[in-house]
Amino acid sequence: MILLKNVIIVDASSKLHLKKRDILIKNGKINEISTSINAPDARVIEKDQLHVCIGWMDSSVCIGEPGFEERETLKNGLLTAARSGFTTIMMNPNNHPNPQDHSSIAYLKNSTATDAVTVLPVGNFSIGQHGEHLAELYDMQQAGAVSFYDFKKSIDNANLLKVGLQYVKSFKGIIQSYPQNKDLAGKGMVNEDMDTTHLGLKTMPSMAADVQIARDLQIASYTGARLHIPCVSTAEGLQLIKEAKKKNPNITCSTSIHSIALDSSALDDFNTHFKLQPPLRDARHVNAIQKGLKDGTIDTITSDHIPLNIEHKAVEFDQASYGSIGLESAFGVVHPILGLEKTIELLTSSYEVFDLEKPKIKEDQLANLSLFIPNETYTLETKHLTSTSKNCAYLGMKHTGKAYGIINNKKVIWNG
Repeated sequence: MILLKNVIIVDASSKLHLKKRDILIKNGKINEISTSINAPDARVIEKDQLHVCIGWMDSSVCIGEPGFEERETLKNGLLTAARSGFTTIMMNPNNHPNPQDHSSIAYLKNSTATDAVTVLPVGNFSIGQHGEHLAELYDMQQAGAVSFYDFKKSIDNANLLKVGLQYVKSFKGIIQSYPQNKDLAGKGMVNEDMDTTHLGLKTMPSMAADVQIARDLQIASYTGARLHIPCVSTAEGLQLIKEAKKKNPNITCSTSIHSIALDSSALDDFNTHFKLQPPLRDARHVNAIQKGLKDGTIDTITSDHIPLNIEHKAVEFDQASYGSIGLESAFGVVHPILGLEKTIELLTSSYEVFDLEKPKIKEDQLANLSLFIPNETYTLETKHLTSTSKNCAYLGMKHTGKAYGIINNKKVIWNG
């Protein structure tokens, strides 16, 4: 038994929203919610200003294993997610070999079945992510894949996207298409703006994202299938999505926390931690993304967690790989920008985006809970990172809000 003592419930759909209660959990289920519960045999979890909400879900997490265990193992990657407050992650096909058939998805599901964090694999959209032939989409969904995505790769073949969307429509599959036109992006490494033109680095126009989004929206409208656009980062691209969603309810999108909290001025010292995809944009785009989150145009946020070992980052900027870890920073970075209730809404909205049953804080329901203190402040240092890889764009940033763990799958991960 677990007794959460004097916790503040954050659940806008409930009468208990922002109320302080005790929560008793037996055999993985919420047994009782009351103003005061006495359970002498229970393990008590209590901390001043401890808040609880339904478990956070991250729709874009990379873990090295299988293939790149030196970056992150499944065991440590899921521990990182749990300590960061996430009960559910969608695991990107960014390992080796990439999952693209029934057996590879089943392997990931079976390997993580007993963990506190629920893993939802994302399968390749195309074989080998080469953009030439569809992977085994239906078979992967039958094995537990929740989406299909050639991770951070443009789908250059418009007809392949069309055929893929038509195919998955029959079984309500969801395809993700990364918003970047490869030809317009060229060899650009950073956004083309006033903050970057003096750096001497190859730039790419934000139009590279907008043109791809416009094409993908047109194809999605033609097919009527489910299209998710990940990592939206431009003002014009967001406006295109906003207009499309008025006519097509099957369009959803996300944005990465770096597109909310960082801008291209951070690149002045050529710190490779800031070499990211999509690239850091200027303040105009960041402001538009924040507005899009507040008005509901953007459906969900992601940490865009990409662990990379030091050999990929401790090099010259043009030689460095793209990506930053973000699980440990997701709440503390976004919360001061968007406020408590909006942040929690966006950390839990991926259930709906990807057609998953949303947890409830209600008696006789399975406990799927995130535990956190919203107003605890600290400056992120390497010592705060559970991730094996330390390529973190948020080191040295002030965080407001700290995760203390999760309760999920009849397990407790508690940092207190």
